[in-house]
Amino acid sequence: MTAVIEIKETESITSLPVINLAEFDDPLTRDDAHERLARIAREIGFFYLEGHGIDPEQVATLSRLSRQFFDLPVEQKKAIALINSSHFRGYTAVGGELTRLQPDLREQIDFGEELPAVDTSVGKPTWWGLQGPNQWPEGLPALKPAVLAWLETTGRVAHRLLHAFLVALGQSPTALDPLVAAPRNNRLKVIHYPGQPKGASDQGVGAHKDGGLLTLLVQDEIGGLQVETPTGWINVPPRKNAFVVNIGEMLELATNGYLRANVHRVVSPDPGASRYSIAYFYSPSLHAETIPFLVLPPRLALQARGPESDPLNPLFRHIGTNALKGRVRSHLDVAERYYPEQFQELQKQQAGTPGHSPHRLA
Repeated sequence: MTAVIEIKETESITSLPVINLAEFDDPLTRDDAHERLARIAREIGFFYLEGHGIDPEQVATLSRLSRQFFDLPVEQKKAIALINSSHFRGYTAVGGELTRLQPDLREQIDFGEELPAVDTSVGKPTWWGLQGPNQWPEGLPALKPAVLAWLETTGRVAHRLLHAFLVALGQSPTALDPLVAAPRNNRLKVIHYPGQPKGASDQGVGAHKDGGLLTLLVQDEIGGLQVETPTGWINVPPRKNAFVVNIGEMLELATNGYLRANVHRVVSPDPGASRYSIAYFYSPSLHAETIPFLVLPPRLALQARGPESDPLNPLFRHIGTNALKGRVRSHLDVAERYYPEQFQELQKQQAGTPGHSPHRLA
């Protein structure tokens, strides 16, 4: 089935639609589900995902352990600081990550697939430094199996959803399987947004687009996520047992802009409150090297406007180059220590230039 979508740029969107993943497996509902998925992806690029089959207890376990980590003494959290890892894995304190050259008021732990490091001193390209092991807190040993299980479980959901997208675009469901094959390059952020005083910056995370293929987000009962639409920002309130899903820039590239990554942000909670979320980024494998170009059916190809690319934050089809560019722009201290050439080049590009890009420097 091929969906033909007409976009009404002035149409007002006030809330996110809901997609049920189970409908793609039911012969009675899958055609309509694919058509609706393609339409939603074009209109806003964000939706709630239900019917994913993940046990709510698994969600609750990782959420509980995440809060326990952020409650640890500062010294224990800093023991696994991101600056210790050339692979950009570990803890970042509030203000330690940048979006549009401004600090994000959140603390977080970055994880990825648990893989051996690659020796980049023997002719390997620098971006191979992104592959490697995670850092784990000694004071919370239960976090490691929970995170690794989440990477595996959520990866299966993302893979099913990617297949659904491809069918909706008239492709073989397995057309991008080589792009996401093992050894995988998926990432996970466990995030805490502390409340901020009235009148201070409320940039929990600044307006940005995600760089992978798909993002699957679990958020707690505290709101703050907002999505940009043609008529303004809309709130994305929590929905029980549902992911918030959005399209990343690499899927936009693969579809020549038919599917669009969309801008979103998080506003800090009020003083005395805290917001917690778990963001899973389904990303291309570094071993795949380049993003393929999907040949869309003619009627769909006419609506593919080409991917957006900001001169201050360009997109690259080469996966390693694009991934390293994103990490360098987010964590300047790590970049300066482990990737001096890329850091110096970024400094030259940004010299005298205000951070006005709508794309996240991440």
